[in-house]
Amino acid sequence: MKRRTFFQSAAAVPLAGALEGARAPSLETRIVRLKLEHTWTTTMSSSEYRDTLYAAYTRDGITGHGEGAPIVRYKEDAASAQKAVDSVRALLLAAPPLEFAKTMNQVFGRVPGEWAAKAAIDIALMDWVGQKLGIPLYSYFGLDPKDTPLTTFSIGIDTPEITRQKTREAEAYPILKVKVGLATDEPTIEAVRSVTHKPLRVDANEGWKDKEEAVRKINWLEKQGVEFIEQPLAADRIEDTRWIRSRVHMPIIADEACQHASDIPKLREAYDGVNIKLDKSGGLLEAYRMIQIAKALGMKTMLGCMVSSSVSVTAAAHLSPLVDYADLDGNLLIANDPFRGVRVDKGKLVLPSRPGLGLTPVG
Repeated sequence: MKRRTFFQSAAAVPLAGALEGARAPSLETRIVRLKLEHTWTTTMSSSEYRDTLYAAYTRDGITGHGEGAPIVRYKEDAASAQKAVDSVRALLLAAPPLEFAKTMNQVFGRVPGEWAAKAAIDIALMDWVGQKLGIPLYSYFGLDPKDTPLTTFSIGIDTPEITRQKTREAEAYPILKVKVGLATDEPTIEAVRSVTHKPLRVDANEGWKDKEEAVRKINWLEKQGVEFIEQPLAADRIEDTRWIRSRVHMPIIADEACQHASDIPKLREAYDGVNIKLDKSGGLLEAYRMIQIAKALGMKTMLGCMVSSSVSVTAAAHLSPLVDYADLDGNLLIANDPFRGVRVDKGKLVLPSRPGLGLTPVG
């Protein structure tokens, strides 16, 4: 089945009404290759595309859409994610969908790792539930869509010339996020600053090798108008990060060090906040739990994303009224988004008002 046919047929299921409602529930998965507008480079990898896993859960004439974006950092890929979903297919088709929390607990218990696969399942179920109840997911969580934050727009690592080009192309976005973590960090920031004086946020992606280098670079970045730094050292170097925190003035946000709710309490003394992503946590339910725990501990909260389509990004955006910062631009980095969902207006996240995720298929 061609990509467009898959999405159009899945999106058209609600129109089938009673005829579809009489059919047995179904769960379709498909690996879709998302083509990047620019080569995407971080300290971990460089690529022209990303493969993500899509899930379409259909029952009672309603189709819920989900997506998970696996990355090598967590030893996951789209093929392994698809196998993980297939391993719990019988459970998902037999379980009452309105008992989604119970079902996701069972999925978490049966599937080791494969967090992107779990996210795809969770998002598809929650989209289905929202549509079944006739309300957007932000209403299900009791949130006001007007409270969404501004999102950053990300600038991947590149040559100074291409970095300047990317910065100019991001003119519509009031806050930029710049990837660093290599020997070229200073030229990268200088290239951005040669084009704009907008507020910057910086992500080192575990790239700096020692705590002394991190302190030196963070103190330099502070003078460049950078608001905060994400993940300066490897995730397991919590004590070294605590040492860094005592020697810099800029807030430090945990990304790779914060994957699940159970990670958050041990990070409190080393980090000022956490970056929560549906793909690494396992979906909306776990992300919501993580936000509440971080808030209870007095930490800043941020919703981020992988390079992904509007399915995953829109799901995260429905929780964004809860958080301090948003980096929800993965769908803005690709050239072949199969859906339209959350929009960005002068940096402000604008949530769709239709039930569930509120997605509209493209084409």
